[in-house]
This record gives sequence, C-alpha cells and structure tokens, in this order.
Amino acid sequence: MNFSDAAVRLAGLAGWLLHWPPDAFWCATPVELAAIFTAMAGQGAGLDGVAAPPDRQTLDRLKEMYPDG
Repeated sequence: MNFSDAAVRLAGLAGWLLHWPPDAFWCATPVELAAIFTAMAGQGAGLDGVAAPPDRQTLDRLKEMYPDG
C-alpha cells in the first residue's frame, strides 16, 4: 500500500468514526491519529507507548494553572 492509498483509507476512517471533516484529518499529526485509533481499539494505558490519562489531581492542578475565566 502506498502513501496515497493509506491516506485515503485513514481519511475515510477519520470521517466515518470520528466525524471529522477533511481539514481536521489533514491538520492531525500521524501521532495524534495513532493515539486515537489505539485508544479506540481498546488498548489501555502504557500499551504501545500510549500514556495514561491524567488523574483527578493533575486535572485540578491544570485547572488552577490555566483558568478559563
């Protein structure tokens, strides 16, 4: 499979599964796409280099650091 075939397939998956318009797909990085599809495949934290989601304490600290207003 060459690059253009793979890009068409991934663009189709992003549109169908993620409801992304084409511009959202083309703005995403390969790492972002891999992370999304890895998570959708049910692979948990720590598998294939996917980081664990932040815990409540981390989210609270980030909210304090970056308040929305």
